[in-house]
Amino acid sequence: MTEPPEKPGLKPRQVATKLLAAVVDRQTSLDGMLDADNGNPGYRALTEADRALVRAILNTALRHLPRIELIIKSLVETPLPEGARALYHVLTVAAAQILYLDVPDHSAVDLAVEQARSDPRSRRFANLVNAVLRRLAREKGRHLTATQAVPVVPAWFFDRLVQVYGDDHARKIAESLLAPAAIDLTVKTEPKAWATRLGGRVLPTGTVRLAAFAGRVPDLDGFAEGEWWVQDAAAAIPARLFPSLAGQRVVDLCAAPGGKTAQLALAGAEVTALDQNANRLKRLRANLDRLGLSATTIETNLLDFRPHSLFDAVLLDAPCSSTGTIRRHPDVLWTKGPQDIAKLAQLQEKLLRHALTLVRPGGHLVFSNCSLDPREGEEVTVRVLSDNPGWSRVAIDPAEWPGLEEAISPLGEFRATPAMLAGDAVTAGGLDGFYAVLLRRQQ
Repeated sequence: MTEPPEKPGLKPRQVATKLLAAVVDRQTSLDGMLDADNGNPGYRALTEADRALVRAILNTALRHLPRIELIIKSLVETPLPEGARALYHVLTVAAAQILYLDVPDHSAVDLAVEQARSDPRSRRFANLVNAVLRRLAREKGRHLTATQAVPVVPAWFFDRLVQVYGDDHARKIAESLLAPAAIDLTVKTEPKAWATRLGGRVLPTGTVRLAAFAGRVPDLDGFAEGEWWVQDAAAAIPARLFPSLAGQRVVDLCAAPGGKTAQLALAGAEVTALDQNANRLKRLRANLDRLGLSATTIETNLLDFRPHSLFDAVLLDAPCSSTGTIRRHPDVLWTKGPQDIAKLAQLQEKLLRHALTLVRPGGHLVFSNCSLDPREGEEVTVRVLSDNPGWSRVAIDPAEWPGLEEAISPLGEFRATPAMLAGDAVTAGGLDGFYAVLLRRQQ
């Protein structure tokens, strides 16, 4: 007897459920699993249309997860057994479609029931899945209203945001997660002309922000010719904090994928780019080749880097928890925790202390990262400067950053959050959360 044909649309839901479980239960980064070449085998086996559906389901589920969890809990009269995590993820994937995606309710329900039936672990709960999701479809307006005030980030992270930024700004940061990030471009020349040509606008940072649905990036004017590269507005700030770089010897210590390296090279610097990952350096070189820019690349752990001569300028965009990138990577908050922030802060301090040794007297260093937590930024800087009296901050002038004055701290450091930078009728607002400070070594 032959097996009945698989229901259309079932496979991408199964893949989405499996990957959601990997993120939430095993703290696995979504980026690696969604890699088109080396990612999850089930994901790679899908058509491009089904891959897009998987990404939409996962991003939506993760962006709204605390609200979805509360709604499911309110609909399941008896708590699910401890061994029913697979069923929980089936319900979450279906609820994300019913509540937030343009998917017919009956399709989301039927495919979730089929998922439960096809999985020996969940088969006995198929009727429960059907009843819960049909009720959710009937009552979704009420549930959306009831959970509207629930922060869409884990409790530990929201509590920390409130502690650092206050309740109002914390809620704005959390809500920013619900708005997909815009596509920002760093252009070689004439940002106004490129904004007009591509239908975007020029931000205070000099970045060109595209309108929504601008199209596939490789198909846009200027990509093949190497006239610009994709780089979030906040990520473009650190390299712009240096004084004139023309003719200066500069090292980018955590360089891949190369956006900041390209900025330094475009500014006329003689750039050395470090990264300890060979594949990431390969990607960096490919990006520079497309842009017609050059840099010396070295595969090494920066803590082992001992150059023959000191540099005029050093850029350390340090590894961090990436909590400032939650609009683009909503999985971050479910794969990281407070213990990761503490551990990464220790690493950053170690890297920064070594980076100081690479700068000549009178030279400059920019330390930056995309975390929203001062433990990974301001507090690291304070500790390192406290026992390096030959170094000092160079205060950033808020007047030079119109529209982002609130991002400049009283000490003259840059502290951007996703809730900053207003949008307009054409382009979205917001930018990645970023910390950056400009330091100078005495002569």
